[in-house]
Amino acid sequence: MELFLVCIALLLMILGILGSFLPVLPGPLTSWAGLLVLHFTEGVELSQTFLIVTLLVAIFIYVLDYIIPAIGTKKFGGSKAGMIGTTLGLIIGLFSPIPFGIIIGPFIGALIGELIHRNDFNKALKAAFGSFLGFIASTFLKFIVAIIYLGFFIVKLSEHNASWY
Repeated sequence: MELFLVCIALLLMILGILGSFLPVLPGPLTSWAGLLVLHFTEGVELSQTFLIVTLLVAIFIYVLDYIIPAIGTKKFGGSKAGMIGTTLGLIIGLFSPIPFGIIIGPFIGALIGELIHRNDFNKALKAAFGSFLGFIASTFLKFIVAIIYLGFFIVKLSEHNASWY
């Protein structure tokens, strides 16, 4: 049972990292769920304080994930259409055979969304850039937190493995 829980926790960690890029998965919250599952394995000690603090950080990042792109879009004069375009561009970019589609897709999506919303190319380009910057900042922040949680996972698991010998 213990090995099963560790495998589930590792799967949640990997999904959390992927969730940093995929808009359908809440990255840090999924990684935190991995820490929680690890907590229930025998011999791995994670304090309640540690779990609560990491949960609060994950929730904070989850909320920021919606605020940061909106700030970037608003700061550069963007609209909701640009934000929707950014998300659609990301999804298309993930499956695109184009190298760096995951980076190019959100920008092109934001540009198309802004062009649909307004007919001025220069304003649409500026707003798309703001939407893209907000998306990149938010994604980077989620990725860093998910990697830190993976680090916690590895450290706690290695401490537990040391007790096996």
